[in-house]
Amino acid sequence: MMVQDMKMEMTTTPTLWDVASIQFNRAADALNLEDKLRVILGNVKRELAVNFPVRMSNGRTQVFTGYRAHHNVNMGPARGGIRYHPDVNADQVRAFAMLNTWRAAMVNVPFGGASGGVVCDPRGQRTGRAMTNRELENLTRRFTTEIDFIIGPQADILVPEVNITPEIVAWIMDTYSMHHGQMVTSVVTGKPLAIGGSALRDEAGGLGVELVIEPAARMLGMNLEGARVVIQGFGNTGSNAAVLLHELGAKIIAVSDVTGAIVSDAGLDPLEVERHRLVNGTLHDFPNSERLIETELLELPCDILVLAGLENQINATNAPRIQAKVIAEAANLPTSPEADDILRERGVLLIPDLLANAASLMLSYFEWVQDLQSFFWTEEETRARLRRVVTDAFVDVEAMAQQHKTDLRTAGLMIAIGRVAEATRLRGIYP
Repeated sequence: MMVQDMKMEMTTTPTLWDVASIQFNRAADALNLEDKLRVILGNVKRELAVNFPVRMSNGRTQVFTGYRAHHNVNMGPARGGIRYHPDVNADQVRAFAMLNTWRAAMVNVPFGGASGGVVCDPRGQRTGRAMTNRELENLTRRFTTEIDFIIGPQADILVPEVNITPEIVAWIMDTYSMHHGQMVTSVVTGKPLAIGGSALRDEAGGLGVELVIEPAARMLGMNLEGARVVIQGFGNTGSNAAVLLHELGAKIIAVSDVTGAIVSDAGLDPLEVERHRLVNGTLHDFPNSERLIETELLELPCDILVLAGLENQINATNAPRIQAKVIAEAANLPTSPEADDILRERGVLLIPDLLANAASLMLSYFEWVQDLQSFFWTEEETRARLRRVVTDAFVDVEAMAQQHKTDLRTAGLMIAIGRVAEATRLRGIYP
């Protein structure tokens, strides 16, 4: 490992780019990756920062900052999420772009990695004032315009992440299409069905979590019937994962979202929790449950912990107190490298985001392919394809981990980095 990377590992609070780089270098070391390829793959290809004005509902004009980064495109066009959040920054975008390269390569689809977002507070969590629908539309259409020249179906495909609704996705597609004089559905995935979306677009993330938890439980000899599950991040992915695990007989004992966290030792019905939240706007005061803070939720005694919130959730400080037997990372980079080491030493099986998000990535790929062909699959066909890909990916990663006596994260990265390295090696350096 390079000296600078060793220094990063010793940093008490590494940045997200540090975390992504440490993970990359650990796998590159295991692969004995040559220096030339390590330098190329360890950096992003391009980064764009834009500052743009938006008319607000009060008549004033506010300038927002947005980002888009491409990590590597040697396997195919870039593809990655966008988010609207106060914490969006260049370092985060760079890290997620690298992560998306490895995600695509691990399941062997022809995408590179990208990421982006806008620094804003759509729900008013920091400012105390939620953005209006008109403001969000103005912001979305202007941001799409600013990055128009680096995105496109064969250049960079956008994917919804935090605070990006189907309506926002539709505005992105419409804006890009208006600029190019024709309907271009394949510039963004996660669209409503009426404008080129794919079946299972709402539940793919949760389905992917369930599909990797099942074989992980078998590895440990754990019966999912009655298994105690904690869901950190009860959004689209987390809530759907909770429903699917509940249907398998697991007991959902605690969930959290931006409004707070609740726990019930008797178990929570995730569908009833979702209905309560829709009516009341919060998880709080759900019948027969108690409130707790999110840091306490992470440390509850449980069999399975699903991390479906934001990044940087488990670190060297709280890792020794985590009591879950299995952790599934449905979020981007929720676990620090130091926490990885601690959890591994304690015998906790960690399913990395590479695997837990494989279904989401594949559904995005499926939607892109269907849009390009103008031919759409049934829900049954889509579900069968997702199940096959995720199951095969878990088997491949587990076999690599056994062969090299390493953890699932490093094994998955070895597969992914090896594929991107081979493509880069074959293409060479231009000129």
